[in-house]
Amino acid sequence: MSTQSVILTLDLLGVFAFALDGALTAIRTARVDIVGVIVLGVATALGGGIIRDVLLGQTPATFQDWRYLVTALGGGALAYFLSRQLRHLATPIQLFDAAGLSLFAVIGATRALEHGFGPLQAVLLGVITGVGGGTIRDVLLNRIPVVLSANSRLYAIPALLGAGVVVLADTVGLDSVWFALAGAVLCFSVRVLSLRYNWNAPPPPGAPPV
Repeated sequence: MSTQSVILTLDLLGVFAFALDGALTAIRTARVDIVGVIVLGVATALGGGIIRDVLLGQTPATFQDWRYLVTALGGGALAYFLSRQLRHLATPIQLFDAAGLSLFAVIGATRALEHGFGPLQAVLLGVITGVGGGTIRDVLLNRIPVVLSANSRLYAIPALLGAGVVVLADTVGLDSVWFALAGAVLCFSVRVLSLRYNWNAPPPPGAPPV
C-alpha cells in the first residue's frame, strides 16, 4: 500500500470516527430526529477536513471524492440505528472523539507539509483540523466548544503532540508513514489518559476551581 493510500485510509477512518462521535453526542445531549443526527454526524466528520483544505487553498476533499461524504453518512446512520444501545454510554463517544482527533491532527499536519508549509504552521493546521469538527458540533449544539472548556480533560494539547511528531520527523528527514501512525497513537493515548485521570490544562492564576 502506498503512502497516499495509507493517508487516505487514515483520513476516512477519522471521518467515520467523528461521524459516530457527532451523531452520538447529538442523541445523548439534545432532542433530535434522524435529520439532526445525520447533520451533526456529517458536520463533525467533515468540518475539520473542510477547514483544513480551505486553509491549504484547495477544493475540500469532501467535494472531490464521494468516499468522504458516504463515510460520514454511514457513521451518522450507524449511530442512529444503534442509538438505543449507545444512548447512555459516554465512553464510546469519548473514544470515537479521541480517535477522530488523533487521525485528523496527523493528517492535517501531513497535508500542510505536503503543501510546503513551515513546521509551526503545519502543527497549527494539524490542531485546527483535529478540533475543527468538534467545535462545529458544539456550536450547533449551543454549548461551549470542548477545546475552549476549562474542564476539557486536554483536547488541543494531544492534537498538538500528535501533529508535532509528524512535523519533527519531517524536519529531521524522516517522512515514513509510521511516524504519522505514532503521532496518532500518542495523541489518542494522551487524550484517553486525560479522560481517565482528569488531567486539565493549567487555568489562569486566581481562577476559581473547576
